[in-house]
Amino acid sequence: MEYVSNNQKQSEEIAAEFAKTLKSGDVVILSGDLGAGKTAFVKGVAKHFNLSDVTSPTYAYLNVYGDYLYHYDCYRLSSGEDAERLGLTDYFGGDNICLIEWAENIEDVLPDKVKKVEIRKIGENERKIIL
Repeated sequence: MEYVSNNQKQSEEIAAEFAKTLKSGDVVILSGDLGAGKTAFVKGVAKHFNLSDVTSPTYAYLNVYGDYLYHYDCYRLSSGEDAERLGLTDYFGGDNICLIEWAENIEDVLPDKVKKVEIRKIGENERKIIL
């Protein structure tokens, strides 16, 4: 499915609807350029689960919200081996939901079955969100 969002609020609303499809063990790959709105999308997913204070985990690699929403930023990782060494792969397929930004950097260790979200900038505030 494809959606066009005119602002961050709409992107978060689309994400909250998408969150209704998620269940424990799901791994979601978020792709898009820098500033495309990947973290904003995670904020919308978190809102569905009544969670807040979502921030980009760029320097921490992983933020955990409510003990079950795991938000990864793998931008600074160069391989799946890096993710394994840091223990990031330990949470795949558990009683949680993993949302991964820059997953292409660790694709060799991702589970076989993942959900994909692509966010494309189509204007200053407009985004195409492909689920």
